[in-house]
Amino acid sequence: MSWERELEELRHRQDLAEQMGGPDKVGRQHGRGKMDARARLAALVDDGSFREIGKIAGKGFYNDDGDLEGVLPAPFLFGKALVNGRPVVATADDFTIRGGAADAGISRKMVQAEKMAHELKLPIIRMIDGTGGGGSVKTLEQIGATYIPAVPGWGDVVTNLDTVPVVALALGPTAGLGAARVVASHYSIMVKGLSQLFAAGPAVVEAMGEAYKDGSTSHEDAKESLGGSGIHTRNGVVDDEVGSEAEAFARARHFLSFMPEHTGQLARRSLCTDPVHRREEALSGLVPRDPKAVYSMRRCLDMVFDQGTVFEMGKAWGRACITAFARLDGWPVMVLASDPSYLGGSWEAKTSEKVERFVKLADQFRLPIVHMVDNPGFMIGREAEMAGTIRYGVQAMNAIYKATVPLASIVMRRAYGIAGSAMSNAETYQYRYCWPSGDWGSLPIAGGLEVAYKSDLEAADDPVAELAAIRARLDKVTSPFRSAERFNVEDIIDPRDTRPLLCEFADLAWRKLASEA
Repeated sequence: MSWERELEELRHRQDLAEQMGGPDKVGRQHGRGKMDARARLAALVDDGSFREIGKIAGKGFYNDDGDLEGVLPAPFLFGKALVNGRPVVATADDFTIRGGAADAGISRKMVQAEKMAHELKLPIIRMIDGTGGGGSVKTLEQIGATYIPAVPGWGDVVTNLDTVPVVALALGPTAGLGAARVVASHYSIMVKGLSQLFAAGPAVVEAMGEAYKDGSTSHEDAKESLGGSGIHTRNGVVDDEVGSEAEAFARARHFLSFMPEHTGQLARRSLCTDPVHRREEALSGLVPRDPKAVYSMRRCLDMVFDQGTVFEMGKAWGRACITAFARLDGWPVMVLASDPSYLGGSWEAKTSEKVERFVKLADQFRLPIVHMVDNPGFMIGREAEMAGTIRYGVQAMNAIYKATVPLASIVMRRAYGIAGSAMSNAETYQYRYCWPSGDWGSLPIAGGLEVAYKSDLEAADDPVAELAAIRARLDKVTSPFRSAERFNVEDIIDPRDTRPLLCEFADLAWRKLASEA
């Protein structure tokens, strides 16, 4: 006896699932410049590696005889796949079915996807396009009652944040639960002009009255002005903005290449063809003698780390500190680097928030930290005080002091005040090198001369000449070599030796991490 009839029904149901929301709705999706969910999954993962789970789930329609007439597939797809040859849980919302909103068929699928990630210790990638939540105002009438909201499986979302790398790609308008699923990640991406994110979309905001609106004249303009990537990649809600879905997929894959598959596992070393002892001549003159002059920190990173490996995260927000992944002799590391071209490198509230989050990510997934230091302090002034800069700055400092992964710092120029002490944990062994351009202390000398030497200047026949003489004396006292005499700094190095010494650090750091595993 054969089961061919049942197998034929299975194939038929699978074919119906492949149709998603039907030709018209799939066509509208493509007409908006968006890929459909199945195409996204194929483009994201290694070729041919996606194995779908729950493909035929959905809402079936039957005639009076109980025979199947059609199926509305569940608007959520997930399965096991490979990314860079490593297993992941890959998920995608299907906007062609009820705008990606949940129904009875999706709830358990989404929960199972999240459970699969942390129970099998697999990274999870969410491609989010729609609300991702359940029901609507019409749903309430169908149910016949309302309810206090609850999100099935949100505990699994929280567990994943503590357990495995979580990547979220906003690939369309995402509201409510969809927006929350984007934010509940370790790395998130929006596509410029294609993605929007909001707690509630323009239609709901419209109903709240004029005070909530921004005067947009079209629905598309309203979506962009309410929650476009230009907003959320600059306020820190989302990490990065890209120009296309293909770029979003590439960045997701690149991020995962630096990460282990789960906490407790070490990330992998890659083959390195960049010589460990490469010495870049341009580093010796990178920092200008003029203390007010800026230079390119990103150029420095490209010269120091393995060529082509610097992967910046969160470029558009918290801009006074560059946060990036990179490699040293193939070993993955996480990088903090002050950017003197923005606020002189002073950490304001958003930068401090970004640093705190990045350091916690490094500690969670056991990646060593390299800190390139040129920080004149926490940002000062009325706006900085209004933003609560000192609270966020101290939280960043606390994260650095609490981190248990190895950290190396390169003091390239300034390190002042409390912010200067936040560059590394002074209570542990200091794997630290200083350039001859180093300038540090409790406060910048130039800013306090007139106050500290007020009586001397008032008594001088020529206050201008006296101030110049005082400055000349202090220039000698503040020489980094005076600090090295007292072992207040460990080593002053030729900047061209930075890469070889950091490669040595990476080798020792990963030796330590391996001994803990």
